Amino acid sequence: MTELQNAAKAAATRPRIQPAEEGDDRPLSVSARLGRLQFHQSGKFRVLQLADIQDGPKVSKDTVKLIEASLDATRPDIVIFTGNQIAGYDPAYAQTTRKRRWSAAAGISSKTASSKSSEASERFEAALERTCASVRATVEQLVRPLADRGIPWAVTFGNHDFQCGLSNAEIESICREFPGCVNPEPTGGESGLGGANSANSVGSMDSAEDAGFVQLRAESYLPNQRVFVCEPGTFALPVADVDHTMSVLGLVLLDSGDYARSGGYGSPSAAALQFLADMPKAMRAQSQEIGRSQEPAVPCMVFQHFPVQQYYQLLKPAAANAARAIEGYRNFAGKHYVLDEEKTLPGSYLGEGVSCPDADSGEFAILEQYGYFAISAGHDHRNAFVGTVPIPQNSDDARTVKVLPKAVDGLMMIASPTSGFGSYGPVPQKRAARLIEFDIRHPYEPRTQLLEYGELVGKPSAGKAYAYGMTSESKPESEGVDLLHRSTWWSKLLSWLHK
Repeated sequence: MTELQNAAKAAATRPRIQPAEEGDDRPLSVSARLGRLQFHQSGKFRVLQLADIQDGPKVSKDTVKLIEASLDATRPDIVIFTGNQIAGYDPAYAQTTRKRRWSAAAGISSKTASSKSSEASERFEAALERTCASVRATVEQLVRPLADRGIPWAVTFGNHDFQCGLSNAEIESICREFPGCVNPEPTGGESGLGGANSANSVGSMDSAEDAGFVQLRAESYLPNQRVFVCEPGTFALPVADVDHTMSVLGLVLLDSGDYARSGGYGSPSAAALQFLADMPKAMRAQSQEIGRSQEPAVPCMVFQHFPVQQYYQLLKPAAANAARAIEGYRNFAGKHYVLDEEKTLPGSYLGEGVSCPDADSGEFAILEQYGYFAISAGHDHRNAFVGTVPIPQNSDDARTVKVLPKAVDGLMMIASPTSGFGSYGPVPQKRAARLIEFDIRHPYEPRTQLLEYGELVGKPSAGKAYAYGMTSESKPESEGVDLLHRSTWWSKLLSWLHK
């Protein structure tokens, strides 16, 4: 393919956005104007993804500028933060930070933990209050541009958010304090499907209430929107057609986990994986849709922090000295890769190995079998590529939900670079937000483009060098164990024992 053809193909994938008219003070989000997520009269629906902002209580001005410029350029229906909004290892959290969920916070020594001293307890509670205030400050700075423009937003979590000392549930609760947040209140405990107000299996669902729906608060800007609830950072949002007669597609946010006890990165919880499998069919169980669609399920797209192992299918092996070759991580260490140009879109780039969990949780098999057409992940700050891997058209598995049109023969897999200026990543001009635009004529083949800082804003205002190295010396101390290199036989044994 010639450079001219590549440029033409790249241009064809770029959504053309009309700027807001001067004096129009309505919400930029068309869905916010309508009170629910749905396609516009123009036949479009837009999601803006912000990945790995990963900053402390004082968010970089350049990050805020990128968010503001991206919103004004694209006018998204909803913004999705895909984890690691909070740099849990920031010095601001020194008294409460913890490297792993199962480890004690930094401010709790073994002596303090066993002590009944009310003074020690009070000191730690005061430190937690300061941490809450710092997290609240970060969230406020990130979402103020959205609130000013009337744009709904949602968050899931990564491997650094909780390290500040707060659980994901506590961080999510802080997020809900701000206007526009669509993260739902928990119903019947931590999880929705299987909780007190929902059904235990998709097969028993015959109404919207049985399917585990809750109504969003008015402060979400989507008072007419219903949402499925699972656990903090894991929920699903149906997107309706223009006339709001049926759900066209679903947006599923998945908490993809943080760390594994055996080393490396973790995986989604069992409840989250079951939720993922249930969602396409559960969405079709809405009472208003019964009898209106012959399809067994609603095709869905999932947004999460970690990429899955199968992202390596978009790469191809290369010699270590080949141009742009990158070494893989952990299970893929010792091998070098380049992007497979036959599978990825022009403009894609690979800046580091795909740092996925060691264990295959079975998530990819769920996406293949149950009606998913795309997955978008962050985590790898220097990667930005889009490609498609084939989905088997024929399966003997009776569980498989065949809902995608014949024209959609693959699963779109998206890797997005960091949107923040507080951690490592590509050069400042390449920090970006990602727009994903759906067209009602072919809703399961979305177009996507990166909105890069250099194009939208120009030169960064700060003089800090952001293109940090990827050596062990440059990694934050919060990593604790060597997450990047090949796992040992001992860690593999521990992983097997924890199954």
